Amino acid sequence: MNDKTDAILTRIAEALERLAPAPVAAPRFDQARLFRFEPSRQDGAPDRFVAAPDYGLALDLLVGVERQKDQFAQNLSRFAQGLPSNHALLWGSRGAGKSSLAKAAFMAVGGTCADLRMVEIDRDDIAALPRLFEDLRGRDERFVVLCDDLSFEEGAAAAKSLKSALEGGVAGPPSNVLFVATSNRRHLMPRHHDERGDPMARAEDAEEEVSVSDRFGLWIGFPPMDQPAYLAAIEAYAARFDLQVEGLERRALQWSQRRGARSGRVAWQFIRDLAGELGKSLPL
Repeated sequence: MNDKTDAILTRIAEALERLAPAPVAAPRFDQARLFRFEPSRQDGAPDRFVAAPDYGLALDLLVGVERQKDQFAQNLSRFAQGLPSNHALLWGSRGAGKSSLAKAAFMAVGGTCADLRMVEIDRDDIAALPRLFEDLRGRDERFVVLCDDLSFEEGAAAAKSLKSALEGGVAGPPSNVLFVATSNRRHLMPRHHDERGDPMARAEDAEEEVSVSDRFGLWIGFPPMDQPAYLAAIEAYAARFDLQVEGLERRALQWSQRRGARSGRVAWQFIRDLAGELGKSLPL
């Protein structure tokens, strides 16, 4: 080749190098303990792990769910130590503290396990769960993958993605990943099934969705909070943060009546309102 040909080839190589995508940086899991997973929305773009601040609610502040706290924390502690553990489904009434318990227990157990991380995935991105598991497979860290308010409103396709991730194909599920889901429904069923189409196909889709809950080895139920438990939560919070006012119980009941519900979330919202009234700060 002559000098002119060499120059042309050099320019072509430089142009191709400029057009080539930049190398994808490995996730920096040393930057934080909690992350949000953002799957790629286009071909060739990398998935992203966005660092999030530590969760500020202490585990002992969740009252009325002692049995649930013990079950979940024991399972999580075993996972953190590399011992056998089960994927967990936290299900039950809204506002019962399912998501708060998962994150608060993670922070508590993570304080004794430097390699423990939590990655939250949105329920609308559950189809990307198998890819997320592969992103995490083989890393030195141990990961709790959390999906809050999981259900299959879109039908069986999302259920199949979840089953695929939990079963792991021929390679099996990653040993360094524990999946935790919260849901208002034990069997993760959509609120309304489409009654059109082939009845056999509908039945198969329903079976697909119901069978997903069988992949969770640990089911932890959160029943509705009764009035004594609600008032006990209010009194515990008020004592913890020194929020003493006259007629505390009466005001707490009036608050729940206006909300039309009694739950850990409603109790905490009342406490936040009361703390604001008294000019005091809270952890969240």
